[in-house]
Amino acid sequence: MTEQRVVIVTGGGTGIGAATARVLRAGGHQVVVSGRRAGPLAAVAAETGAVAQVADTTDETQVAGLVAAAVERFGRLDGLVLNAGTGRPGAVGEVTVEDWEAVLRTNVTGPFLTLRAALPHLLATGGGAVVGVASVSALRNGHGNAAYATSKAALLQLCRSLAVDYGRQGLRSNVVCPSWVRTEMADRPMGRLAALGGHDELGAAYGEATRLNPQARAGEAAEVAEAVAWLLSPAASLVNGAVLTVDGGISAVDPGTVPFGFRVERRED
Repeated sequence: MTEQRVVIVTGGGTGIGAATARVLRAGGHQVVVSGRRAGPLAAVAAETGAVAQVADTTDETQVAGLVAAAVERFGRLDGLVLNAGTGRPGAVGEVTVEDWEAVLRTNVTGPFLTLRAALPHLLATGGGAVVGVASVSALRNGHGNAAYATSKAALLQLCRSLAVDYGRQGLRSNVVCPSWVRTEMADRPMGRLAALGGHDELGAAYGEATRLNPQARAGEAAEVAEAVAWLLSPAASLVNGAVLTVDGGISAVDPGTVPFGFRVERRED
């Protein structure tokens, strides 16, 4: 058995999941990355020394196998990063039932099944820590985003339920809510935006999407990964049931101030 902290990262082959594996491995953790595609997982494992385990989190049997493999390999489980996710566009009257169910299955039921399998092992190590990777879409909404926003709000409350129900047993459960982060998943809608705007490069689309952000840029996956790693760590020992926005400040913006260019005029009393 290892005395190093052991963490499972779902959706660990690309984007925020892969960046989280890098940060955790650099910090001395043992990491198991999971996902549906063997190729990206193998690349992350080769780069970082993480263990790759192909598993579809929407499949209860595969999730049970993922957790069992991690515990068999390392003898314990200390942390879980619920990062696997998907999105399908559409307003309530437009999104198909199939797309709705696919998003909810991946973004809510998958984390639920993973938690059910992992909880006994997390509690056995004194509680452990869970971090859900949600989105500012859990807090704010946009056009044609019904399924994704609903699923991320549900993930937020699923993680808060853990904090309430298992906090006395030592479990901590928190959520990060990123805004636009340059990832493979985000590149797809940015590609559509670029085409609509006549842009040749994704960078222009990211710039357009983040022009109202106080930091005026998209995030990098490593920036979110650092926040995830902190929430998993003993440094966040009293942080439980929290929602940490990692969004450059966009969720703090009052849209009604936008026409004023964020300027506040000084009043003379």
